[in-house]
Amino acid sequence: MELSMPKNSKKIIRSPFVIKLLIIMFGVEFVKGAMLVSVLPVYMREELGLTAYAVGWALASQYIGDNFFRSPLGWIIDRIGYRTVMLLGVLFTSLSVLIIALTDQTGWIIVACVLLGIGTSPLWPCVITGATAVAGDEAGGSMMSVIYMSWLVGVGMGPIVINFFIISRYEPAFWLMGAIMAAIVAVTLTLPGRQASREIEGRLADEAPSTSSAPLPERIRAYFRKVGESLHASRLLYPAMFIQNFALGLLTPVLTQYARTVLHLSPQQYSYFLLAGGAITVLGLIPIGRGVDRYGTRWFLHAGFLLAAVSLPVLGYMRYLPLVLVVVAFVGLGYACIIPAWNALIAKAIPKEERGAVWGFFLTIEGLGMVFGSILSGRLWDSFGPHAPFLISGGSLVVLFVLHLLIIRRGRISLA
Repeated sequence: MELSMPKNSKKIIRSPFVIKLLIIMFGVEFVKGAMLVSVLPVYMREELGLTAYAVGWALASQYIGDNFFRSPLGWIIDRIGYRTVMLLGVLFTSLSVLIIALTDQTGWIIVACVLLGIGTSPLWPCVITGATAVAGDEAGGSMMSVIYMSWLVGVGMGPIVINFFIISRYEPAFWLMGAIMAAIVAVTLTLPGRQASREIEGRLADEAPSTSSAPLPERIRAYFRKVGESLHASRLLYPAMFIQNFALGLLTPVLTQYARTVLHLSPQQYSYFLLAGGAITVLGLIPIGRGVDRYGTRWFLHAGFLLAAVSLPVLGYMRYLPLVLVVVAFVGLGYACIIPAWNALIAKAIPKEERGAVWGFFLTIEGLGMVFGSILSGRLWDSFGPHAPFLISGGSLVVLFVLHLLIIRRGRISLA
């Protein structure tokens, strides 16, 4: 049966505003992926002699910076527009690249990681809020697929491409990342300001909250009370969001170490393995996103959770390279099912009138999973061996599968 894209979704995805958001998403995630996956873990382990636990904390500091600002930034986007918020973010990201390029001090690297997190914190609230507002409910799955394809291509190509610039020195890699960030700053300057942003959100430019004359603490309490009353989600969705990213956070700090120290891959060979898994995921996103729009999220999430839950522990124990490649492909297929369906599921729980702030709140919950996963990952590696983060990640997805079944049974979100 043919899976056709909803009537106006192709036109929506090609709108200049959405294209700019996707370009920014790609560029920032390219730099972030290159930094977190290929540059920092190897540099901190081989050049600075730090433990996997210390590397995990350094990467976690990036996620802490990211998550600390996500909720307030979602609220700010709703009020001052995309351009100012995103511009500050890309400037902080550029500063973090500059610091890491100019120093080999552990303290400054950690500061740069925090700045990287702060700089990337507006990215997801801005992109998801703007793109889903333009797409509407009828094209939500397709839009989520396109957003995540932009993210995956960026975060996947970053480590892959940067490895070919790291031969004996890191300078060419930093020049490339700096050039990309300069281009992203230029694109960000063309985003809509406050009035145009509110029009995109479907609100009048002169609209003001009824509590605008009240003291700030009262306005904040009234705002979150309103958001809480308008959410259409089971409370089980909150731990589910945490666990979904906790499973990913367990893997981020150790993937490169696993490839380099356990499988003994060169940077270039590692790039090919990343390309294999990423290509499967990216190629699956669009057709699965269309399937989500047509058939709902339920069965795609069932299949994705179980496939990834089985494949990840197998990957942690696998040492034969041809079979590693096969298992990586199954992991990629699992996440191709999870990504558009999971985010379309979450989007249904978000009230349209406070889209930016609630996305920021939800993304903060998800990001906390990345923080704790990254911290625990290095401890598991140091204490129990390279297989441990993969095993716990797979077990977390089994728990997520069970939570998903309970959410369906309670019926607080329409999944069919």
